[in-house]
Amino acid sequence: MRKWPAIDAAAVVILILAVAAVAAAPWLAPFPPDAQNLAARLAAPGGAHLLGTDHLGRDTLSRLLDGGRFSMLVAALATVLTGVIGLSIGILSARRKGWLDEFFTRTNDVLLALPEMVVALFIVAAMGTGFTSLLVALTVTGWTPFARLARTLAYDVSARGFVEAARVVGCPPSFIIFRHVLPHLAAPMLGQATLRFGQLLISVGALSYLGLGVQPPQSDWGSMLAAAQPYAERAPWGILAPGLAIFVIALCVTLIGQRAARRAADPIDAIVMEGQHA
Repeated sequence: MRKWPAIDAAAVVILILAVAAVAAAPWLAPFPPDAQNLAARLAAPGGAHLLGTDHLGRDTLSRLLDGGRFSMLVAALATVLTGVIGLSIGILSARRKGWLDEFFTRTNDVLLALPEMVVALFIVAAMGTGFTSLLVALTVTGWTPFARLARTLAYDVSARGFVEAARVVGCPPSFIIFRHVLPHLAAPMLGQATLRFGQLLISVGALSYLGLGVQPPQSDWGSMLAAAQPYAERAPWGILAPGLAIFVIALCVTLIGQRAARRAADPIDAIVMEGQHA
C-alpha cells in the first residue's frame, strides 16, 4: 500500500477537520455568532474567548466557524457548477466541432481575457449582494478553465482507436461519451476542480471584503476581515483568524489538487515521487 507524502496527508487531515468543524458550527461554537457584549469588546484571546472578540464583543471563534459555512459552501457549489458547465461545453465542442466549437472557443477566449474579479464585481453590483448573486458571479466567470481542459482532453480521447472502433460498430454518441470519454476526463477534471476551489474561496473572501457578500449580522471570512481592519493594530487577532482560515483551507485544497493533477498527468511518475517522499 502506497504512502502519501507527509505534507499531502497533513493537508487532507486539516481539510477534513476544518469541514467537520464548520459543519458542526451550531454545536461547537461557544457563543451565538451575533451575540454582542460591549463590555468584552476587542478582548485578547484566552479564557472564554479562545480567539478573542471583535469591536462589538462578538466571539471570534464562533463567527469564524459560522462564517466558514458560507464561504466554503459558496466556493464548493461554484466549483461544482463551473465544473459541470465547463465539462459539458468542452465535450460538446469537441464532439460537434464546426461552428459550435468555434462559438464556444471564442466565448472562452473572451472570458479568459477579462479579469475574473472585475466581471464578478459587475455581476454582483447588478444583481445585488447575497448568496445567489455571489454564486452566479463566480459561476459565470469560472467555467472557462474547465471547458478548455475538457475540450482538449475530449479531442485527444475521441481520436483514439477504441473510440473510432465504437463509432464504426454503431455505438450511439451518448454511449461513447459516458463509456469512453468521461472516464478518461474524470481524474484531470477532479484535479482542476480542487485547484479551482482554492481560487474561488479567495474570490469569495475578496468580494465579501468589499461588502458584496453576506450582510450584517451574518458573517463570513471576508466580511470578518473588513470589519477587523480598522482595529488591526489594537486587536490583530481579528484579522489573523479569518485570514489564516482562508489561507490554510485554500493551501490544503491546492496541495491535494496538485497531487491529483500530477497523478492524472503521469501516474507512474507520481508513484515514483510518492515513494521518494515516503
